[in-house]
Amino acid sequence: MTGETLSPDDLALVEAARTLIRERYAENRHHIAAALRTRSGKIHVGLHLDTYVGRASVCAEAVAVGTAMAAGDRDIVVIVSVRHPRPRDPNQAIQVVSPCGICREMLTDFAPECRVIVPRDGGLAAVAPTELLPNKYFRM
Repeated sequence: MTGETLSPDDLALVEAARTLIRERYAENRHHIAAALRTRSGKIHVGLHLDTYVGRASVCAEAVAVGTAMAAGDRDIVVIVSVRHPRPRDPNQAIQVVSPCGICREMLTDFAPECRVIVPRDGGLAAVAPTELLPNKYFRM
């Protein structure tokens, strides 16, 4: 997997996601936050919606992408997701996490040219969504 070095704007995006989850974390409700930046420079955020019926849960990345699309701000440049630890977790740091498989699919559909900030080699790197989802299915 290749990866790009993060810019100061990328690091600010990570902090925007961390700020959101710090402010809105609720065990068994919201433990993932996402932040994305569009070509316009605007940042859109999303919060994971955990439900008792798992199929009704919505990922933070999908909420952030939907918020950007609803605003007419469609050109996503970069996205990041972070996880708030549960109270019983030994490491209480808010960590950058890779998007789940469904979100990888969504990103390759809605923002195939964007960069996704992921953990890598003890640090962070920005990669293309297609690197996270090789052999993607495309409709014919």
